[in-house]
Amino acid sequence: MNRITVPSPLFDTLEEMPNPFRHPRRSLSGLLESPPESALVDYQFAAEFLYSYRGSPDTFSTYRREIEHFLQWCWLIARKAVADVQREDIEAYVDFARNPPASWIGDKTVARFVTQEGERRPNPQWRPYVSTTDAHSLSQAALQSLFSVLSSYFSFLMQENQIAANPVAQIRQKSKFIRKHQSSAQTRRLSPLQWSFVIETAQFLAATDPAVHERTLFIMNALYALYLRISELVETPRWIPQMGHFQRDVEGNWWFLTVGKGNKEREISVSDSMLDALRRYRLSRGLTPLPLPGEATPLIHKTRGNGGITSTRQIRGIVQHCFDAAEEKLRRDGFSEEADRLGAATVHWLRHTGISEDVKHRPREHVRDDAGHGSSAITDRYVDVERAERHASARHKKIQD
Repeated sequence: MNRITVPSPLFDTLEEMPNPFRHPRRSLSGLLESPPESALVDYQFAAEFLYSYRGSPDTFSTYRREIEHFLQWCWLIARKAVADVQREDIEAYVDFARNPPASWIGDKTVARFVTQEGERRPNPQWRPYVSTTDAHSLSQAALQSLFSVLSSYFSFLMQENQIAANPVAQIRQKSKFIRKHQSSAQTRRLSPLQWSFVIETAQFLAATDPAVHERTLFIMNALYALYLRISELVETPRWIPQMGHFQRDVEGNWWFLTVGKGNKEREISVSDSMLDALRRYRLSRGLTPLPLPGEATPLIHKTRGNGGITSTRQIRGIVQHCFDAAEEKLRRDGFSEEADRLGAATVHWLRHTGISEDVKHRPREHVRDDAGHGSSAITDRYVDVERAERHASARHKKIQD
């Protein structure tokens, strides 16, 4: 192993990352000490690959994480150029990712770079992997993400004539790494009790401090009732969500227009309850009860300054504050197990919760189209009727008469 045991972050946030085509990096000084000869070339192609995903913040973040981990392993552990990586190297990397050294694991998520004296510099507290428990583990979902991103990355390098073959594609038996499931995994979502505490907490926060938390309440409602992904609430180069994207058709029905995963535009039907939530939020901002056609007012406003929120991290912080307050209230009321599970919830659980509740009483194809699912098979994952019936039939099985 190379004497450098603690890697530095390589790629900044989407907002701070310079265009690598216009501003190629001339040196890795400050990022690597004594970098391998190939490192600068590897870095440049990786930056160009990542920059092509700038239209999708969530995809960019996922790809950045996987590529960053892989480059650090190539340079600091394997001491290889990316162009020299073979199938057996990919297998060695997977083994490494499953059990990285302790010096590569942090106990909390921190910013990759910090601003010091007007310059962006690597955060010395950052680590490639994060684990809040004593033992680091790589989930099946994380393994699938690793293979998927690296395969796309090597395909890109092939197109750029940097390599002759994709070493990930040469691993014929990925099944030895990735388990196949007999049935779909249970969707992570809030229980009815947890959701009732969360939305009541958001309402309480809004009543207590409306200048700050009317926005919180609207965000919670929108994520749940419109099945929105977090990236669909923030301004990006691809899409700027505005009040005017709530639109009424000739029959008086309201729809919300958004651009989501895969850069796909879709219309989402707006329920009467969501329309009431929109009215409340707009009135708290001094706007008309409902949007005017073509209104360019930001959908989620900044509390300081003008314009809309541009950071998914800020949305996560707003939602997490509400989750934390609801978790505390659950504990006070004696629901400790529900509180524990809420403590593991993420923003995306709200989308899952909304879909799971609606699919119980709405036609699946309607939910599918509002959620932006590519097929009904994806929507069917949210249907727990058969799962519940299977458990009910087993509940009273006897081990001994």
